Amino acid sequence: MWMSAAVAIGQKFDAPVEARVPMSPTPVLGSDGRMHLAYEMHLTNFYASNGPLRLNELSVFPQGSSTPLATYKGKELAEIAKPHPEETANGITLPAGSRTVFFLWITLPEGMAPPPGLWHRMSFQDAKGIQRTLQGAAVTLPGVPAIMIAPPLRGGRNWLVSEGPGNAHSHHWGSLLALNGVVTIPQRYAIDFVGLNARGHAIEISPEKIRDSANADWFGYDSDVLAVADGIVRDARDGQPDGRPLNPHPEGNDLTARGLYGNFVVLEIAPGVFAHYAHLRPGSVRVRLGEHVHRGEVLAHLGDSGNSAAPHLHFHLSDKPVFEESEGLPFRFARFTNEGDAGEQVVLSPSALWTPHPVKYQEALPLDGTVIEFP
Repeated sequence: MWMSAAVAIGQKFDAPVEARVPMSPTPVLGSDGRMHLAYEMHLTNFYASNGPLRLNELSVFPQGSSTPLATYKGKELAEIAKPHPEETANGITLPAGSRTVFFLWITLPEGMAPPPGLWHRMSFQDAKGIQRTLQGAAVTLPGVPAIMIAPPLRGGRNWLVSEGPGNAHSHHWGSLLALNGVVTIPQRYAIDFVGLNARGHAIEISPEKIRDSANADWFGYDSDVLAVADGIVRDARDGQPDGRPLNPHPEGNDLTARGLYGNFVVLEIAPGVFAHYAHLRPGSVRVRLGEHVHRGEVLAHLGDSGNSAAPHLHFHLSDKPVFEESEGLPFRFARFTNEGDAGEQVVLSPSALWTPHPVKYQEALPLDGTVIEFP
């Protein structure tokens, strides 16, 4: 596998905790022009008999340096932690015998080359008021860059990057999947691409009537969905109906591609690298299991099937052809234009004004909330 998992254990073990980084971060250029690292720290207050610990501070350092890249204290710790911890005046509480996961999005200083690794320092106070520290938890960064891919959608239209990279509170990165004895994040770098018109709107229907809209009213609906690289179809499904935009969907507990994706295609585009396309329009899937496809080939059309609130293309890369037990992988698009940011108050409001400020990017990852256009 081109991106190996790593486990980081604290080297100075004054605090009775285990610190694990299950997936080493790969540096990637974002659509803000900065280099970023995204990863999770699993922190376990191991001994139930010791009682709760209060985490006062967590700092991240580049290998060989004592100058932190980021430091989190108080409320900042609570904002990056799951499950949401109890906040105190000086930190957060880690219950005895429990695990807390911290979602770390590290932005490197401008002009700084990615370091070969990271280390961490954490300060705690135990139930007796004694200060304890963990210094180490070293992580080696992969020496191979994120894979480069072509667009999954055609140019000539704006696309909102919704629930995208950098948003740890999204249902993508923020969703830990515990299944078959393994905890993974299949959608770590996933993007929901929502089609927009030149005014930055996904639909030109007033907000009070939007729940009565049809899928065809949404500008991205039925758009061509393209192969991002040469590859082999490892899984596909068609025949599932589209939902009604912004209307409730039946609750399901099937945490697999067939339970979430609706109509979908999964391509193997490199050894251990799989492209997942979900929520495709019924009757539009053109490829079959085992078929070889070429970059830019039409695979299907954008729809609203499966666990989808409105027409969009769900896209992500992972290390397995299945959803369950897979880890989401970073990627870079060869070229795109960042047209600026747009929130729900613009995208879903026909009266809202939006002015693009285009900046061209190469070999970069679009970040959450940006509007992009592919060449």
